[in-house]
Amino acid sequence: MTAPATPELPGPLAALAPFLEHYGYLAVGLLVLLDNCAVPVPGQTLLILAAVYAGADRLSLPGVVAVALAGAVIGGCLGYLLGRSGGRALVHRYGRYLGLTAARQHKAEDFFTRNGGRVVLVARFIDGLRQTFGIIAGTTEMAWRRFLLWNVLGAVLWVGAWSAAGYLAGSNIGTVYRQALRYQLLLLLVAVAAVLALLLRSWVRRRRRS
Repeated sequence: MTAPATPELPGPLAALAPFLEHYGYLAVGLLVLLDNCAVPVPGQTLLILAAVYAGADRLSLPGVVAVALAGAVIGGCLGYLLGRSGGRALVHRYGRYLGLTAARQHKAEDFFTRNGGRVVLVARFIDGLRQTFGIIAGTTEMAWRRFLLWNVLGAVLWVGAWSAAGYLAGSNIGTVYRQALRYQLLLLLVAVAAVLALLLRSWVRRRRRS
């Protein structure tokens, strides 16, 4: 009996196909974990590819979801522990070389204290923030139980969304993938706009008090 055919894949997915075919679920778990723990690897892309393979009956969708979910949660927790154990000391020691003064660090910590749960929830959908949200949460000393709750909820949302997209896309994965990247950019722009709005509101309040 021949193996089920795989849909035609767009460039980024096609490049990862041999890696997934060789290592299977291990590849999914490892790259998703690293992608959620400060290492810029294509974990999200591989998750989508694994879901496409599940749609073609070459992998089990529950297996893909379970492994990716475990990798995402563990990766976020490792980032948190890294930030909690050494992140603040590194910022205090080397931050001035990057323009991160004590005052700016305090403002960042205050923002994350007030909005940390929402940041952790949506972080995985934004490249750059997906790799660093755990470290930021640990550095700003976000409460562990609170972080863990939002970390798990964010992982469920992220894994569920991309797994469903890849699984349902099937042979149309090329078109769906391009559209998804477009909406991811839109989400990034919305997040930047929200941060700017919060900073503007804070500035206006300080001006009124003074």
